[in-house]
Order: sequence, then structure tokens, then C-alpha cells
Amino acid sequence: MAPEATPVERQVDGSSEVMAAVDEIDGRSHLVIADIARDDAWLAVSESEAVSLEGRR
Repeated sequence: MAPEATPVERQVDGSSEVMAAVDEIDGRSHLVIADIARDDAWLAVSESEAVSLEGRR
């Protein structure tokens, strides 16, 4: 499965506001990371595939 991602230019103006949440997509839990200051600037990964912070220490 190919990723569905569109690169955007790097923002340096400080207008970004990035948040993360666990949400249900198609009946399964996903970690969603989004820049809520921009339209369509988000990504999601299934919760089972997400890496925990504890696991990265």
C-alpha cells in the first residue's frame, strides 16, 4: 500500500499548531497527528503500529 502524502514547504512563521490524539477511523483506533492551523495537514497510523514513548527511551 503506497502512502498518501503530499509534501508541504517547511513553515518557519510559527503559525503551526500541532496536536495528537487517538481517534477511531474505519472502526479501528488510530494515532492522528495534525497541524490544526492548516487544511489537510494530518497523518494517521493504526494504534497497534504506533511506537510508544516508553518504547523509544
